[in-house]
Parts: sequence; structure tokens; C-alpha cells
Amino acid sequence: MTTITRETAARTTSTNTTTDRLRGYGIAAARVAFSVLFLMHGLQGFGFFGGIDGAGAAVEFGSWPGWFATVIETVGPLLVAAGLFTRTAAVICSGAMAYAYFVVHQPMGLLPMQNMGEQAALYAWVFLLIAVVGPGACALDNLRKRR
Repeated sequence: MTTITRETAARTTSTNTTTDRLRGYGIAAARVAFSVLFLMHGLQGFGFFGGIDGAGAAVEFGSWPGWFATVIETVGPLLVAAGLFTRTAAVICSGAMAYAYFVVHQPMGLLPMQNMGEQAALYAWVFLLIAVVGPGACALDNLRKRR
């Protein structure tokens, strides 16, 4: 039989608080890192980082689905990185990458290693995880909740 003293309870509460704080900062760091990497793909659609062809070409304005994907891949990660409307933006980013995987990559082969869809699959799952877990620490959503 275990007895819980005030000292044991205080030590456990302190450890849980520290662990929760570190978890929140870890989630925030991952949220920002993944968002920055994803943003670079969106900016390629506008001609940055070598563009979509390596020679600086941008996606044609209004073309389906390329231009709309480029907008999602640019606005979505900015919102997720800032932690503003994080869950909604992350679901939209995840959906865009799931669409890219199943429509663009999957017809070329069954597995991501065969169809070059590894990045699309990973981003779909990572942004779905962010949508479920939430923004963590240092997010504008946390300030909105306090008000």
C-alpha cells in the first residue's frame, strides 16, 4: 500500500508542470520548423528558390490545382508558424498534401518510395498531428484564448 504525503504530491505536481511546459515548447519548435520548410515549397510556386522548374518559373495565376495549392502552401504555414488559427490552418495544409499525394503521386505507384510522394505524405501526417495536438507554447491562439 502506497501513501501519498504532501511532499510527494508537491514534487509530482512540480515535475508535471515542468514536463508540460517543455512539451509545449517542443511542440511549438516543431510547429515552426515544419511550417518554415512547408512555406519554402509554397514560395517555389511563386518563383522563389528556383521556382517549380529550377529556372525560376512560377505557377500560372489561377491554374487548378497548382496556383491554389501554392496559396495554401504559403498562407497556411504562416498561420501555423504564428500559431494563429493553428488547428484550422493545419487541417487545410494536411488536406492539400493528402490531395497532392492521392491525385498526383499515388497514380505513379502504390508506395511513396515508388511514386515520389514521401514529402506529401509526411506533410499531410505532420499537419494532421499539429491539428490534433494543438499549437503548443508561444502561439497567438493562446493569447486569443486568454481574452
